This record gives sequence, structure tokens and C-alpha cells, in this order.
Amino acid sequence: MVPDTKDLPALTAFVRENMFVALISDVLDSLGHRNQALPSRIRPLDEETVLFGRARTGIYRDVYDVPTDRNPYELEIKLVDDLKSGDVCVLACGSSGRIAPWGGLLTTASLARGAAGCLTDGQVRDIRAIRVAGFPVFHGGISPLDSKGRGEVVAIDVPVQIAGVDVRTNDLVFGDADGVVIIPQAIEREVFAAAAEKLQGENRTEEALRRGESLADVFAREGIL
Repeated sequence: MVPDTKDLPALTAFVRENMFVALISDVLDSLGHRNQALPSRIRPLDEETVLFGRARTGIYRDVYDVPTDRNPYELEIKLVDDLKSGDVCVLACGSSGRIAPWGGLLTTASLARGAAGCLTDGQVRDIRAIRVAGFPVFHGGISPLDSKGRGEVVAIDVPVQIAGVDVRTNDLVFGDADGVVIIPQAIEREVFAAAAEKLQGENRTEEALRRGESLADVFAREGIL
């Protein structure tokens, strides 16, 4: 039985125990949402971690100097300080490759607030400390660069694109070793109901293949590959 998607702790436990990203990606495809998986360049910092939670978005712009009259981290700090249990910090940096928005101190602050992880198409640094902390981070590259003087958050909790995939605050973010999918909030109940049904078929398919049945016969019966 799939928990009520409004009960994020129960849903998170169910997903971690039963679901995997490839399954959800297939279900999204079947429902006509075929642009929900992030491209392969967005990878987990640690493939043993699983990322699942509700998006809290921030969007960066490129900058080329360090302001002297204000705090360039202001909105970044505001977003992290407002994270709640189960939130995923989703930071859209575009494709410049100049911005490393995530590091060890933001990880520490996010863990203290019960956040579920970070997703960014930008860079990440302090990776050994993040791996030791076990905090799920999916990223577009690794770099030592500070974002100060290179990128600045201009808006939070607004629609963004991460590596070409639309993300809105409160969409569900699900990542594992295979990659990341975004589950729009408007269809999340439908997605998980269909995923639970498909999982039963996948389990039957696996059991039949283990018994030695031919792939052709099993596919003809279950329609799953």
C-alpha cells in the first residue's frame, strides 16, 4: 500500500524500501512525462546514497565581481536557513561551469535542519567532508571554486530548470545510482500508484526469469523489460 504522498516521512520510508529511479522514470514515460530524468552528467557524489524529498528551489546568475556594499550570499543563506525536514535544496546554475554553490558548511547547516539533500547542475566542493557526513548530493561537477564573485542567487522558490528539466518548489526529487528524476507534485499520487503496480509485475518477471523461463515468454505474459 502506497502511503499518502502528503505524509512525507511515510512516503520516504516506502520509497527507500521499495522504489528505484529507473522504475519511476519508466512510469513517468508511460504517463506521457518523458522529460523528467536529468541527463547523465548529473551524478551522485556518493552512489550509495539515495536522494528523496521535496524541492526548494534557488536560481543563480553569473556575476563577475564581488560586491562591497551587500552580502552576495544573502538569498542562498535565506534558503538554507528555511529548509525543513525532508526538503531538497535544488540550485539551478545554468551551464557556465563557473559556480560551485554547494560545500561542507551548507551541508552541515542542512543536516541540522533535517534536509534530505541537494541537487544542482553546478559544481560541488568539500566532497570528502560531504561523503563522510552521508549527505546526498547530486551535482554537475567537482570544483574548489567559491561562488562569490562568480554566481549569485537571484530568486528562491521559483520555477527553475536543472540541466533542462523543469523543477518547482514542492515537486518530489528522487535520485539513486542510476540518476535523478523529478516527479511533479500534480501527478505524484498517480505516479506512485502506477509504480507500485509495475513493481509487482517486475518482481513476477524476475522470479520467472530466475526459474529459467525464456525472456520472450515472460515478456509476452508480463509486458515488462
